[in-house]
Amino acid sequence: MAKRHAEELLEHVVAADSPASKRARLQEVKQSAPTNGFTNGHDATADGSDASTPDVLAAADARHEELEEAGALDEDVADDSQPAIAAPTRQTAPTEGYDDLYLDTIDRSLLDFDFEKLCSVTLSNINVYACLICGKYYQGRGPKSQAYFHALEERHHVYINMGTKKVYVLPEGYEVKSSSLDDIKFVVDPQFSKDEVAQLDKRRVVAYDLQNKPYNPGFVGMNNIKANDYFNVISQALAHVPPLRNYFMLEDLSTRPQLAQRFSILLRKLWNPRAFKSHVSPHELLQEIALRSSKRYNLTTQSDPVEFLSWFLNNLHLALGGSKTKPRSSIIQHIFQGHLRIESQAITARADAGDRLRFEDAAIQTTTTPFSVLTLDLPPAPLFQDERESHVIPQVPLTTILQKYDGVRAHEQLSKRVRYRLLHPLPPCLLMHIKRFEPNKFLQSQRNPTIVTFSPRALDMSPYVQPDPHHPPGEPIWYDLVANVTHEAVRVRDDSVEGEAERKVWRCQVLDRRESGASGGDRDKDRWWEMQDLYVSESEAETLHTKESYLMVWERRKTPGKGKGKAMAR
Repeated sequence: MAKRHAEELLEHVVAADSPASKRARLQEVKQSAPTNGFTNGHDATADGSDASTPDVLAAADARHEELEEAGALDEDVADDSQPAIAAPTRQTAPTEGYDDLYLDTIDRSLLDFDFEKLCSVTLSNINVYACLICGKYYQGRGPKSQAYFHALEERHHVYINMGTKKVYVLPEGYEVKSSSLDDIKFVVDPQFSKDEVAQLDKRRVVAYDLQNKPYNPGFVGMNNIKANDYFNVISQALAHVPPLRNYFMLEDLSTRPQLAQRFSILLRKLWNPRAFKSHVSPHELLQEIALRSSKRYNLTTQSDPVEFLSWFLNNLHLALGGSKTKPRSSIIQHIFQGHLRIESQAITARADAGDRLRFEDAAIQTTTTPFSVLTLDLPPAPLFQDERESHVIPQVPLTTILQKYDGVRAHEQLSKRVRYRLLHPLPPCLLMHIKRFEPNKFLQSQRNPTIVTFSPRALDMSPYVQPDPHHPPGEPIWYDLVANVTHEAVRVRDDSVEGEAERKVWRCQVLDRRESGASGGDRDKDRWWEMQDLYVSESEAETLHTKESYLMVWERRKTPGKGKGKAMAR
């Protein structure tokens, strides 16, 4: 069937034009007359004249200028690409009379600058700011930065740059210069003068945290994030070696690698007298150590403290510009490195000697090698019970195991016998490692529980040093203990066949030489502190040797000859 034609044309039915676009409204206002009369989409004046006359156009232009001044014809409003709400105006300085605006919103109890400076959104370490209201890290402070969005969304307005230590108010963007923020800047990066560092071992300072709890700067706990107690004890021991501590607290290391910079910050935070909390977290330095060691040493797996110490000192030496071949080319080797003479001779067996081994009078090979840690061997632990059928922990004096370095006693080493002798001059600090763990036939670590007895004062090292014309013969070389890392085996339940396993617990005992304001043999009574992660307790000097010592740090006296009548090393 054929379609029926429309009775009326579409143009006659629809009496209005299509809706004009937003941009077309401007032309419509220009073409419109002061009076309103619309006929079929065409403008006309009241008397029917055309709206395109010069008088009408002049009136439209005047109306258009009035609308522009009133803001009704803002081009930005008509532009769909512009935001609906205009961004706050950036300021270069605070408004007059409002210098301390938003500073009362800072919450110091939530600030913790010990963790690695990474943006919580982008995980970037470039241009990081810390929010002083919630303590989170954000990158940048520009109009498109993470800190800027955080300020608009959460209304947190005060931020500090972790590099420059400058404080800004966002989103306005101006810098705040107020003395009330000096305590926060000091906690971010504590700075000490030479006089303040010189008084660390002489004057006792009782500090208070934000909870008004007293603590001793330099003798504070360290957070064990998961299994980094091996790192904590080494850091506590090195923090009480005066020449090493003073160097890292005073030297400008801004051009050095991150390992040296972060270790310097950790030492300064340990000795901070204006801290917000009475403990320190080593997270920032541990992240750098895990990166440099290819995750060999990290915060989730426990490692051997002495192995980590050797790696750490070697990498600190390189970070400070030290050479791999030139001895004592950095402060690390100046403090800990000494020289050792090794005499070796081959062991041979003759047929006419029967089953006995006879040392041939062959030429002795002599070599000199540097050392940073002296290894002391323990005698084998007894396998059976004593006469009373009870297990007695064996004991050995420190001077007995030090005879390894007297140059007289020989030790078998594979097919050679070896003799050791220390050479002059001895380093300012001696690191002694008491070797307690040996692999057995099952490739497992076997512990030797032998107790090493010693006195923390007046250890004479002259019997173990090769005579030197520059050193008077018979004059003692006194060393005093400043730090002692101990080991404790704790039985824990295990799901394996054995049913129980040993867990290693590391502690560090450090000397508090501020008690009498002196050092060396002038001290009337030594005061010691024992630290296990966050736990800090006082310890007695007479009971130090009752623990399983694993690493000892001895400091050489600057005034030889004193303390001869004091307690001597057993």
